[in-house]
Amino acid sequence: MKTFEFDGEKYRKASALQKEWGIKIISELNLTGSETILDLGCGDGILTEKLAQLVPKGKVIGIDASHGMIKITKELKRNNLIFKVMNINKINFKNEFDLIFSNSTLHWIKDHEKLIINCFEALKLNGIIRFNFAGKGNSSHFTKVIREVMGYLKYQKYFINYEWPWYIPNINEYKNLIYRFNFREVKVWEENADRYYADFDEIIKWVDQPVIVPFLMCVDEKDKKEFRDTVMKKMNEETIQKDGTYFETFRRIHVFARK
Repeated sequence: MKTFEFDGEKYRKASALQKEWGIKIISELNLTGSETILDLGCGDGILTEKLAQLVPKGKVIGIDASHGMIKITKELKRNNLIFKVMNINKINFKNEFDLIFSNSTLHWIKDHEKLIINCFEALKLNGIIRFNFAGKGNSSHFTKVIREVMGYLKYQKYFINYEWPWYIPNINEYKNLIYRFNFREVKVWEENADRYYADFDEIIKWVDQPVIVPFLMCVDEKDKKEFRDTVMKKMNEETIQKDGTYFETFRRIHVFARK
């Protein structure tokens, strides 16, 4: 399955909202301090390091398929913290983890049946998974804009047979999927995390890194800047509100499951 390269430095500056979600989840974890933890899609590693701080007698492994992300994690050093370039689709651990954590990543993984099988195998008995990823209705303004711009005559040739980069299910679809597995305890719920921004620059940041990346990589070098600028112009028009703020929809699916 396709993976994407991201700019870790730019992501770090653009991911305040993702960090906010992740920090809230981490604050609600009931950790003893000796757990072994796997962070799927660790990005710039900031949340992974926070997990490592909470388990001084344990170990945390952060994985990400992007070399650009893992490169920036080299700044974070703890004796119980390891970062690896690894494709989530290819994890192959057995009975190793007390917690598998993932924040704002798993919508990039298309085959969640395989993902859950692999996570179940990787968990110890009584181990848990705790996921947060995009659900149906997420980033609806960006979705509308990018589909419109992809359809422009100038850009259509770049997106013939294009495969949409995200898996963004509705809540019932995901419940039907995960309840098929032999977890002893499962909870799946939705969160409306819609956001108003005072400054359009904040939208520019998260569009640039990471959401436009899978589309921009399909566009010829000579047309990349114009394609990107067109998307940004349309996003400004689509998200601006009467009071001068900017609005985007963020819908999350949360998963807790115990083996």
